[in-house]
Amino acid sequence: MAADDLSSPARKRGRDEEEEEGALLGLANYEEDEEDEEAAAAAGRRRANGRHEEEEEDDEVDNDVRRAPERRPRQVELRRDCPYLDTVNRQVLDFDFEKFCSISLSNLNVYACLVCGKYYQGRGLKSHAYTHSLEAGHHVFINLQTEKAYCLPDGYEINDPSLEDIRHVLNPRFTTEQVRNLDRNKQWSRALDGSNYLPGMVGLNNIKETDFVNVTIQSLMRITPLRNFFLIPENYRHSKSPLVHRFGELTRKIWHARNFKGQVSPHEFLQAVMRASDKRFQIGVQSDPVEFMSWLLNTMHSKLKSRKRNRSIIHDCFQGELEVVKEFHKKHIVQKKEDGDEQNGDAGSDIVTETSRVPFLMLGLDLPPPPLFKDAMEKNIIPQVPLFNILKKFDGETVTEVVRPSIARMRYRVIRLPKYLILHMRRFTKNNFFVEKNPTLVNFPVKNLELKDYIPLPKPKDSEKLRSKYDLIANVVHDGKPGEGCYRVFVQRKSEEAWYEMQDLHVTETLPQMVALSEAYMQIYEQHE
Repeated sequence: MAADDLSSPARKRGRDEEEEEGALLGLANYEEDEEDEEAAAAAGRRRANGRHEEEEEDDEVDNDVRRAPERRPRQVELRRDCPYLDTVNRQVLDFDFEKFCSISLSNLNVYACLVCGKYYQGRGLKSHAYTHSLEAGHHVFINLQTEKAYCLPDGYEINDPSLEDIRHVLNPRFTTEQVRNLDRNKQWSRALDGSNYLPGMVGLNNIKETDFVNVTIQSLMRITPLRNFFLIPENYRHSKSPLVHRFGELTRKIWHARNFKGQVSPHEFLQAVMRASDKRFQIGVQSDPVEFMSWLLNTMHSKLKSRKRNRSIIHDCFQGELEVVKEFHKKHIVQKKEDGDEQNGDAGSDIVTETSRVPFLMLGLDLPPPPLFKDAMEKNIIPQVPLFNILKKFDGETVTEVVRPSIARMRYRVIRLPKYLILHMRRFTKNNFFVEKNPTLVNFPVKNLELKDYIPLPKPKDSEKLRSKYDLIANVVHDGKPGEGCYRVFVQRKSEEAWYEMQDLHVTETLPQMVALSEAYMQIYEQHE
């Protein structure tokens, strides 16, 4: 009896192993022999009954995944009589931030709650938006991609014209006629809080030391062809660059006349900049607007240019051409004796001259060094220099000494002027120990900068006239010590020919005389027609 009792568990284990082996064999032959289909299914059921609860949940997930392709798209009811439209709160809506779910941090199928303004993913039975509608009692949501509005948990689509203003704020749209008349519009717009703002002259949020980005964006918004290009998304739909599309969205929001508030946050654009520049420019780290402008223009050109020709809206607006004459010494190979003395005395050298044509997007101007001594009142003298004096660098005769990448004497001459001329005053000099700022004031004209009177220009073709007169449209200024200061910009509004000073969220009207008294760091001039 004892032997039978001891052997009975073993016999049971043997039977279980045989059943399991049979089940495995049944599953293995399932695809090869169609006649064993029922036996394989029974064996699979026996295996499923002996599994743990965790494995049963996994099977349910796997079955759902296998059945997913067989599901038919559900029909969504379209209704106009939604009883929850009066709960929509436009005061809390802000579409300037990245479209990520506030719980799962996913950017797929994201909806905005029109009652509290938060972002949630999905609208299915187990989605975060569905759960939020039950827990908080918020029922109206809008898809941030398709711009369709839904009522949850009921699940029907809302078709009501009262939500059109929200769609326009989410994705501003412009017609060709509206774009053509932007510079003629003198009307102010009113935000939901009652404040007035000028479309195109709205303040930008300084998220954290991002004033260098704000002044660059505000300056580029004065470039009419560039602005008109990015106001119509069809112009750059072929580009796959997130940076290009985020810049276009920011342009449309700045010039939109139906915003809910009188300022715009460039958060999405800054995130695209950080990814595209590999964090060379990032939130929380002060950078140079000249470096950022150069990087931004070159990057957007590379993302917008066509394959057939190396042109884009960036080059059409800003690209000019220089003739560069480089003189340097070409050393001979000098043999040395064993004692170390040169056989032919000093190393001989010949002056070699190289001439090349170099395209440019901006011109760097060198400022004269500030005086070392103080005046009789024991105060530092702030020197002044006319813009025409430092423009002589590009007259083709003035020699500029350079040491990098090699010692050479350079002469520059402008042979093709761009439609929009960007000038950069080199105020900051760096060495191994610190950064020094040159406080020299540059006297420049706000209107009618005539370049042909100060630098030689090439003769135009027979059918063209020489266009060398420019008007200032943007002037970037640096205030404070190097590395610690902040940036602001003076921009012109064409519809009124008035000047505005913009520093992050602060926008104030100013006089043209105040523009000329500032420490100019970067300027944009527009060519006369």
